[in-house]
Amino acid sequence: MTIRLYDTSARQIRDFTPLKPGCVSIYLCGATVQAAPHIGHIRSGLNFDIMRRWFAYRGYEVTFIRNVTDIDDKIIAKSHEQGRPWWSIGYDNERAFNEGYTALGCLPPTYEPRATGHVPEMVEMMQRLIERGHAYEADGNVYFDVRSFPRYLELSRQELDNLLQPSGDGETGKRDPRDFAMWKAAKPGEPTWPTPWGPGRPGWHLECSAMAHKYLGSAFDVHGGGLDLIFPHHENEIAQAKAYGDDFARYWVHNAWVTMAGDKMSKSLGNSVLVSEMVKKWRPIVLRYYLGTPHYRSMIEYSEESLREAESAFARIEGFVQRVTELTGKTVEPAAEVPPAFAEAMDDDLGVPQALAVVHTTVRQGNSALAADDKDAAVARLAEVRAMLGVLGLDPLDAHWAGGAADRGEDLEGVVDSLVRLVLDQRESARARKDWATADAIRDQLGQAGLAIEDGPQGPRWSLGTR
Repeated sequence: MTIRLYDTSARQIRDFTPLKPGCVSIYLCGATVQAAPHIGHIRSGLNFDIMRRWFAYRGYEVTFIRNVTDIDDKIIAKSHEQGRPWWSIGYDNERAFNEGYTALGCLPPTYEPRATGHVPEMVEMMQRLIERGHAYEADGNVYFDVRSFPRYLELSRQELDNLLQPSGDGETGKRDPRDFAMWKAAKPGEPTWPTPWGPGRPGWHLECSAMAHKYLGSAFDVHGGGLDLIFPHHENEIAQAKAYGDDFARYWVHNAWVTMAGDKMSKSLGNSVLVSEMVKKWRPIVLRYYLGTPHYRSMIEYSEESLREAESAFARIEGFVQRVTELTGKTVEPAAEVPPAFAEAMDDDLGVPQALAVVHTTVRQGNSALAADDKDAAVARLAEVRAMLGVLGLDPLDAHWAGGAADRGEDLEGVVDSLVRLVLDQRESARARKDWATADAIRDQLGQAGLAIEDGPQGPRWSLGTR
């Protein structure tokens, strides 16, 4: 058994070998909390949640760090626009992100550090970089000297002479316009912290280098994030950390975007779809299926139609799970191991689409067993399906999804079931007297109310229909 991952720095799939046998350390660039999350943000969390779950299934002890950037230019700009304290905006949106992660079934990180809680570590890192000739102070700012680090731009594979380094207001005194800010001098109306070079606030890139070092040490296994972070963020993280003396990340894994009309979903473009609104329209487990089942390196083009397709596909899986559970009258526990074909797909760069194909094949086999009245085979297939869905965070019988039912009002399911049963009894009476017109009319009316009726050997059963 060897897990293989696409390493952005190598531009190829590599066998995964952990630094410490039996353990995996992962750092994921988390939320910048200037606004509430859209589904593109949450996709990254989902992709790395599945990675984490697969490492755990394979027997690794996983340390998973997902940071919170709670101070940066965008948060300060929002503070000025809204007339609210920067920390209030950050806290409200951090809660919104965590609610989104939880709603879609992401496991909590091992640690979730905030940037503002790690200024001492950032100051210490800058001091050493200045001592080593990799950084310098100018007008209260601290800059990284990119020419002092010969391996700069190896991740993004750009040419330094062609580089246009993003810069912000007040970044004065640079020796080279391509140098980037690690610390920004105090400006009126902005939060500040004291440093040997005067008051100011951290730059975005420094925050992650310092937090990764604190929680994972000088070297760790996997650094993750979205494709848009390769440059400048991850490139600058590498320069700071390695110039400081760390080996830093051994594998760089990047997830693709959720797009709308071909453009990356983003708040600045005004084309984002907020998670808080989506969970009102779609069941969270369906959203997880939609965002988590494409390959993490594949773009997702958002559309209502594709969400409906995901809803229908998951309904086929969920329907099988419900039918076997009703047949047995008890919960069928997940199998101890997933099918070999599923494991092979997941080991190959987290091939979730191929793994999902195994899930659907197993569901079809289980349905065939039900049709043949082969209870033992149906139960065996359900055990396999639950094991696979558990890895993907999509098991409808998991306590997380059962617990979330009350939040959507599904605590009334027993009442609804009794009412629907009364109507179905009327339909069965109509069928018994061969009044097919009345039976069909009842079924059609239930369908218009959003209920799907399925006739089986044990009688009719209902479920919420797809849209």
